[in-house]
Amino acid sequence: MKAKTTATVISQKEIAANIFDMWIETELAKEAHPGQFVGVYPKNKSTILPRPISICEVSEEKNALRLVYRIAGQGTGEFSGLTAGDCVEILGILGNGFPLEEGKGKKVFLMGGGIGVPPILQLSKELEADKSILVGYRDAHLFLKEDLEQYGKVYVATEDGSVGTKGNVMDAIAANGLDADVIFACGPMPMLRAIKKYAGEHQIKAYISLEEHMACGVGACLGCVVKTKEVDHHSHVHNARICTDGPVFDAEEVDI
Repeated sequence: MKAKTTATVISQKEIAANIFDMWIETELAKEAHPGQFVGVYPKNKSTILPRPISICEVSEEKNALRLVYRIAGQGTGEFSGLTAGDCVEILGILGNGFPLEEGKGKKVFLMGGGIGVPPILQLSKELEADKSILVGYRDAHLFLKEDLEQYGKVYVATEDGSVGTKGNVMDAIAANGLDADVIFACGPMPMLRAIKKYAGEHQIKAYISLEEHMACGVGACLGCVVKTKEVDHHSHVHNARICTDGPVFDAEEVDI
């Protein structure tokens, strides 16, 4: 059940250029699942709408959320100035999350690229499977790599070749001779398109979390849609709302 509430900042630090790692105390953590997100409200009233930020991690006590985000504009720029003890309004928990039951006991690729890496952390913690974690970065600033290594074998790809495989996460699959039964992924659209193609060619089930600019975050504005095979019951066209029907989709069901 979605609720707007006030969270308290526990800590925040910059972990890479314009990438911030913030823990917030909130009762909403009890309801959070891997792949879901929250809307964070700027205090500046000229920026009315909440900014969607994926859930990176849930505390063991289920009373705090870890949000790892990139400064993308005025709203997220404001968030980066928050310090311990500050209050922030949030809306959550939003989205559908990854279907953990589809990967349980199987060989699974957990794949994250760029700011799509953070949601993979809680997923790697909760998923009971034979996990290969593939993460892609621009350069040697490998944020969250050490965190991920606690939950599975991590394979790194960097665009500049400074660490791991030179290229992207698909190149890392080939370079390391990996295979899987199921794929869970989050990242930029070119990466997700490549994963969908790979999954189709290898007859692998893939679940992809779509990164998209969102406005309301609750499905009212139709500002974030993706073409689908099936007709959406809300808009009556071949579209789905990423914020409410997703952000996680069966790759076979969306046209990207």
